[in-house]
Amino acid sequence: MGDHFIRHIALLGFEKRFVPSQHYVYMFLVKWQDLSEKVVYRRFTEIYEFHKGLKEMFPIEAGDINPQNRIIPHLPAPRWFDGQRAAESRQGTLTEYCSALMSLPVKISRCPHFLDFFRVRPDDLKLPTDSQVKKPETYLMPKDGKSNTADITGPIILQTYRAIADYEKGSSSQMALATGDVVEVVEKNESGWWFCQMKTKRGWVPASYLEPLDSPDEAEDPEPNYEGEPYVTIKAYTAVLEDEMSLEEGETIEVIHKLLDGWWVIRKEDVTGYFPSMFLQKAGQDVAQAKSQIKSRGAPPRRSSIRNAHSIHQRSRKRLSQDTYRRNSVRFTQQRRRQRPGPQSPGSALKEEQQPETERPKPQPAVPPRPSADLILHRCSESTKRKLASAV
Repeated sequence: MGDHFIRHIALLGFEKRFVPSQHYVYMFLVKWQDLSEKVVYRRFTEIYEFHKGLKEMFPIEAGDINPQNRIIPHLPAPRWFDGQRAAESRQGTLTEYCSALMSLPVKISRCPHFLDFFRVRPDDLKLPTDSQVKKPETYLMPKDGKSNTADITGPIILQTYRAIADYEKGSSSQMALATGDVVEVVEKNESGWWFCQMKTKRGWVPASYLEPLDSPDEAEDPEPNYEGEPYVTIKAYTAVLEDEMSLEEGETIEVIHKLLDGWWVIRKEDVTGYFPSMFLQKAGQDVAQAKSQIKSRGAPPRRSSIRNAHSIHQRSRKRLSQDTYRRNSVRFTQQRRRQRPGPQSPGSALKEEQQPETERPKPQPAVPPRPSADLILHRCSESTKRKLASAV
């Protein structure tokens, strides 16, 4: 096993805290060599002290001997008074600073001073207690990575979800849940593992064990894409349920529906079924990193496999059945085949070239597959549903 090192550092945002006095801390997601991911909190003064220590340890790379040899990035000194506007404006600087740090030579980016600063501390695991009068306010970075003070008018509230069943964690990076626990979701990963926090705990949780407090979770899933995206299986999987697919490693398939719980609907020729997204990789991408993630967490459980699940929603939107996926998929692929031009003889190709532009037949637009009756019923308005019910 190789040395422990950091693969990536991402700035998530910052928190405004009020204990023991008002101050600001920045949130970093640190991804380690063993595929573990930790969230750490650091004040800007701590970051600046780390920066000064790094320059003292590597004076040549810091440009102290010859400014032209400097490769350690610059970082502005803290101000006498750091308010919220200063905390917001620094986010872009810190994002660039972290990116530059990770591009430094190994002797710097893997030195003990560097690694120790980004390791999890006991304070990183302490969350506000219920006795605190004023809770911290969380401000997350925009998705494009750019911080605009004028666009931030208040704290960005993390999405709140509820656990539908008890969950026992399988590793130290995960978080155990009890039925009814309310958590805040920090990150939603395509693998179906979500990074959550709850009071004094943080960790990865299967999305299948969570439901939003305000509406059924199926409403958050994107629409199916029957055109499909090409993926390659990086791990063999044997179907456990009849609506899943069994595939060997190295098979090429098409993903037609990316669901938030990490179990995607895939298509192999005219057959569709559920398959764990963690066992898939886009063609042409690095496979080694994805395989390491499989070893660290594995595929999340499906909602249908959870026993004693208790939802607070009396009625949830039904998911499409595999029969519906297959019918719509077959219709789409048949239309696509009809639209593709077949092989032409040289004579017919020449005749088509000589044909005037006005006489050439115009290509017909693609007709999307007709939705199933169940899908139409679930998407129509309440007024239409009442009229249909009265007509029966």
